[in-house]
Amino acid sequence: MLEKRRVPKRIAQTVLNSLKSGVVPRIGLPYITVGRKEEIEALIHDVDIIQDGGASFRFIVGRYGSGKSFLLQTIRNYVMDKNFVVVDGDLSPERRLQGSKGQGLATYRELIQNLSTKTRPEGGALTLILDRWINSVQSQVAQSGIANDDPKFEAEVDKKIYAVISSLNELVHGFDFAKLLNMYYHAYMSNDDETKAKVLKWFRGEYSHKTEAKKDLGVDIIISDSDWYEYLKLFAAFFRQAGYAGLMIMIDELVNIFKIPNAISRQYNYEKILTMYNDTLQGKAKYLGIIMCGTPQAIEDRRRGVYSYEALRSRLATGKFVQDGARDMYAPVIKLQPLTAEEMLVLTEKLADMHANLYGYERTITNDDLAQFIKIEYARVGADTNITPREIIRDFIELLDIVWQNSDTKITDLLNSDRFSYAKSEAVSDNKEQDYTEFRI
Repeated sequence: MLEKRRVPKRIAQTVLNSLKSGVVPRIGLPYITVGRKEEIEALIHDVDIIQDGGASFRFIVGRYGSGKSFLLQTIRNYVMDKNFVVVDGDLSPERRLQGSKGQGLATYRELIQNLSTKTRPEGGALTLILDRWINSVQSQVAQSGIANDDPKFEAEVDKKIYAVISSLNELVHGFDFAKLLNMYYHAYMSNDDETKAKVLKWFRGEYSHKTEAKKDLGVDIIISDSDWYEYLKLFAAFFRQAGYAGLMIMIDELVNIFKIPNAISRQYNYEKILTMYNDTLQGKAKYLGIIMCGTPQAIEDRRRGVYSYEALRSRLATGKFVQDGARDMYAPVIKLQPLTAEEMLVLTEKLADMHANLYGYERTITNDDLAQFIKIEYARVGADTNITPREIIRDFIELLDIVWQNSDTKITDLLNSDRFSYAKSEAVSDNKEQDYTEFRI
């Protein structure tokens, strides 16, 4: 029998605290991943396509608490390990894909703020990438046999930098983007931190007026609410030239577009999604992957959801041959199926081991206890369609905490007690904004 992996206490603490709070941890996911094999394999297939110069667009659809964000974080960690750059962010009333008051630009700023690599997974990696790119070019020139103090060295570095920059000129807004990259390079070489900071400010979309950018940098253009996505395509091309595998864009909470009260504003946002979708499928974008997450209603509702925009509905709607047990995992929309009771049993066992290791005690909860817990949870009315992993996990971790903090309390007594009751699922309708549950004793 294989020995169980011991989870470092720092990671165990983060994982358990995050899950108990109903949020997905950014670290430690491999220790608790169960199920989703087909979904993960399909998304990993996309990663291989992107690496080869292609592009992909996927919707991940599932109810609140069904595991959308978990799957997103799992893929995020995987692609960073594969040398991808990742930008991720949640939509909100202030952050949309398109808006009349800068909501689209706000989304861009959020994505760039969360720009991450394997060596900087917490975000804010843009400066690191730019500096690493220049250093790598210098290293390549040095390895070619030209010494640092040789007059030819800087000229050869300039030549290689220019080759990368020139390759971007053919793309939309590529000329100005390349000009700013060149400006950053020369500021780096001359230790001009002030100019570097101004270029970074421009790349982050923080210039509000063209006159300010013109004064600081000599460029007549700024990243705006209407064209921010074009700059992400430029970044994808640049990152590839800078030695990375590509760029992955991850956007969660599409329900915030569904909630926009103005029909025209919603349509503009869906039009932006259509542009991004068409770009990836028609070969207009390279080395770029896009994943968006939403609830079934946010996607499928014909009045307010993504499917209310006919051009998207006709492209995304499920075909006539799809049925239970015969899913098309290469379709643009991946619908998350509920985790089975067996998969949840495996997950609770992992969490029980992690909890015992974190607090330094011998695990007392037995496999029979775990089975009884799962049986009780799945005994809810409508559990086959309404129960979510988030609900079960929150119940279970709170159960472990109560037993650990009250040494005279036994799990079997709690589970068998008439006073034990799970909270009713609030997820009977996707009109609900949350379906958190509480463990009540």
